[in-house]
Amino acid sequence: MSNSTELGGDITLVIGNKNYSSWSLRAWLALKMTGEDFTEELIPLDQANSKEQILRHSPSGQVPVLKRGDLAIWDSLAICEYLAETYPDAKLWPTDPAARAVARAVSTEMHSGFAALRRNMPMDARETMPDRGMAPGVREDINRISAIWRDCRRRFGSDTGFLFSHFTIADAMYAPVVLRFNTYRPEIGEDAQAYCQTILDMPEMQAWIAAAKKEPWMIEQEVA
Repeated sequence: MSNSTELGGDITLVIGNKNYSSWSLRAWLALKMTGEDFTEELIPLDQANSKEQILRHSPSGQVPVLKRGDLAIWDSLAICEYLAETYPDAKLWPTDPAARAVARAVSTEMHSGFAALRRNMPMDARETMPDRGMAPGVREDINRISAIWRDCRRRFGSDTGFLFSHFTIADAMYAPVVLRFNTYRPEIGEDAQAYCQTILDMPEMQAWIAAAKKEPWMIEQEVA
């Protein structure tokens, strides 16, 4: 593992509520998988001073933000890329070039897509709301995500249960979807359910969910 002093100092990861902040979860998981020590700074979202507090760290006014010395990275996928380059031993991308290309493709598809699912099934790790959120476009998003999971696991996943041969950034990018499926319980195939269980069984995910359930903050989210 690289020495944090040589790389410019200790790491702070600024995140939002663990119950609601899907993008924070992605960066947090990737950072946890490096094994590097870091300080976690949580800023509750949807409070009167939330934006002001976040802007102290992030020029975009959004979380997460990774801070190290004078460096600030304020996008989840950019944070993941930085971690992959800085901690190559963590193998946050697959080592095989073809697998790595596909992992990047499905990660960026998650980064920019699936608006219907995001909008109608917001992340809420505390609740169980079966059969809610099935608005127009959501089933298409679910089917596409399920197809991605099935294809990646079949082609690259071996018997590990992950999308590729071990935990990668692609798994970090889809982890909030796993939590959404766990909350809203849409109908998904057995292969997608098996993948969800692989992610939910990770000690890191269990720790995130346990912390989310202890948070006092509530954000009203409209789910049809």
